[in-house]
Amino acid sequence: MSCVNLSTWVQTCSLFNQAGGRSRLSSSSALNNLFHPLKNNFPIPLSSIPKRHRPSPSSSLSTVSALLTQQETETVTEALEEEKAPFNFKAYMIQKANSVNQALDDAVSLREPQTIHEAMRYSLLAGGKRVRPVLCLTACELVGGDESVAMPAALAVEMIHTMSLIHDDLPCMDNDDLRRGKPTNHKVFGEDVAVLAGDALLAFAFEHIAVSTAGVTPSRIVRAIGELAKSIGTEGLVAGQVVDIDSEGSDDAGLEKLEFIHIHKTAALLEASVVLGAILGGGTDDEVEKLRSFARCIGLLFQVVDDILDVTKSSQELGKTAGKDLVADKVTYPKLIGIEKSKEFAAKLNKEAQEQLSGFDAHKAAPLIALANYIANRQN
Repeated sequence: MSCVNLSTWVQTCSLFNQAGGRSRLSSSSALNNLFHPLKNNFPIPLSSIPKRHRPSPSSSLSTVSALLTQQETETVTEALEEEKAPFNFKAYMIQKANSVNQALDDAVSLREPQTIHEAMRYSLLAGGKRVRPVLCLTACELVGGDESVAMPAALAVEMIHTMSLIHDDLPCMDNDDLRRGKPTNHKVFGEDVAVLAGDALLAFAFEHIAVSTAGVTPSRIVRAIGELAKSIGTEGLVAGQVVDIDSEGSDDAGLEKLEFIHIHKTAALLEASVVLGAILGGGTDDEVEKLRSFARCIGLLFQVVDDILDVTKSSQELGKTAGKDLVADKVTYPKLIGIEKSKEFAAKLNKEAQEQLSGFDAHKAAPLIALANYIANRQN
């Protein structure tokens, strides 16, 4: 794992200083590109303009306008305004989540036998931030792919995530009554149907990738299916869940075991979301691995923040039962290192996650950077 190891970090946490904000591209870089005669079909080659008359990156737009047609001036203006405008993460997430929600509704329709499909849809369409499918779609676009080729995989990831929530809430597991502000699946449909609803979502997730993915080579589809299966089996989600159960009430559960639990139980599916998007979008092996490291860091970050929220927020604020980890005597980051050190560790994970994106196009990487910041600062 490339992201920071907590066991090592805790020993030197007194030296920790959170890095400042990420630098932004300056408008001068945009102007330099705009004045490149080969890239932008500049009407007059720069070499033919005397040096004393050539526009500098710091020139005002009025100077630029003297050399461009009205239409070209408007293009320059739009480019500068677009670069200066901050990335609207909220609008981006709403747009992507709406696309995902509509696609989920279409994919898992209400049909016979109605009871099982009602149970599947009850949890699948109950809301949620859709972080995992958005990660999948964004990673696809980051490496040059189109959202449509990754949508089936994005939906599959959300189906599997929903399955894990349904099963987590069962009396034999976390025995929870509330999920996303609503009664849990087994409280509405009974334990037997809830188990089957989770099983059905798991099976359909793989069917949906195999049948509905278009415009991608078979080898990439098979590779994506393999990644997803690995992320939820005994090398992923199941492994983390089992060790988590075994650690309840244990006195020897330290940082190393806690990190294992969260990397497998939580980070693995987030990692799969990003990796699937990169694979299906046509990413190179190097791009896939950089995004894998990014996702592993934010996956661990997600759980660190979740542990903090569990002891600092109410059930109403969280939309699920608060303090349940304390009641179950589970090992958590606040329990082992305290709330303040947990917050510092979260900030360090966020910083390292964003460093993995440094080699990508800054504009295309903006959603992932904003998403990492969102996970780090979320309140529910």
